[in-house]
Amino acid sequence: MRIPVKHDRGGYDIILERGALMKAAEYLPQDRRTLVVTDSGVPAQYARAAADATDCAGVVTLPAGEATKSLDSYRALLSRMAEAALTRGDCVIAVGGGVVGDLSGFAAATYMRGIGFYNIPTTLLSQVDSSIGGKVAVDMDGIKNIVGAFYQPQAVVIDPDVLATLDRRQFAAGLCEAIKMAATSDAELFGLIESSGDINSDIDRVIRGALMIKRAVVEADPEERGLRRVLNFGHTVGHAIEGMMGGEWLHGECVAAGMLPMCGDAVRERLRSVLQKYGLPTGLPAETDAARLCDFMRHDKKAAHDGINVVTVDEIGSFEFVKMTPEEIAGRAVTI
Repeated sequence: MRIPVKHDRGGYDIILERGALMKAAEYLPQDRRTLVVTDSGVPAQYARAAADATDCAGVVTLPAGEATKSLDSYRALLSRMAEAALTRGDCVIAVGGGVVGDLSGFAAATYMRGIGFYNIPTTLLSQVDSSIGGKVAVDMDGIKNIVGAFYQPQAVVIDPDVLATLDRRQFAAGLCEAIKMAATSDAELFGLIESSGDINSDIDRVIRGALMIKRAVVEADPEERGLRRVLNFGHTVGHAIEGMMGGEWLHGECVAAGMLPMCGDAVRERLRSVLQKYGLPTGLPAETDAARLCDFMRHDKKAAHDGINVVTVDEIGSFEFVKMTPEEIAGRAVTI
């Protein structure tokens, strides 16, 4: 399946196909030199498949983990790009999860003022969310995604077959992003995830449903000036938890806990049951207190002097934007 995504400078295709990675030459550039970027947590054969499909100048394997999404790693990657003598006509191919995609995309956006960027997401989280829409970034001083840009890929290749090597915890954390989008925008998709007797058999439908939601949102609001903020459901509290936990919780686990305070009572109970079904957190870390949450939320990139725009859900499939202070958000979070 090809899902076209339009943006103000043109567009790109999302390729959603089982086995796509093994025939990557059909979807990756054949007339440009490439640098493939991956990390140590990704099976090496995935990056090799992308390299073998192109005129590859090398494969860069970074340490796995959120700590890699840093200014130091960004500088090191730029150095490798320069050593490989990449030109403005060449490109970077990310093969991995959100960390690899965000870092590689940001490097591509800024090297020689922008070179080509292709994304092959290999985690469920990156397949349904972070690989789509052109947001690329690195973390700094413990603050997620504070240095970044909007930079669109030239293609995104999604192969659900690669999820077979994903461990259960990573799979559930990625599924949380699909749950998030369904809760705000698609009651039918939420119902599918809620009632599924075998989520592995239903995962192609889940990925497609999440992609259709995200495509509609990013086409309508490519630079997060309005509607795109709906994708931040659960993220204000979630990012604060992530900062507090220092990587002990996965991003999707933090978002799971972050969604619950932003729901009405009926939705919260239904959402809690779905999160429990897939082994996701249904409460804040034990050491959490309102003051610590507030400290992290004040650094949220969505914060303004008069509060933070958050997403609330009082009925599955619909949402509202509400402005709250960090203290109000933290007060809701510690009482769920």
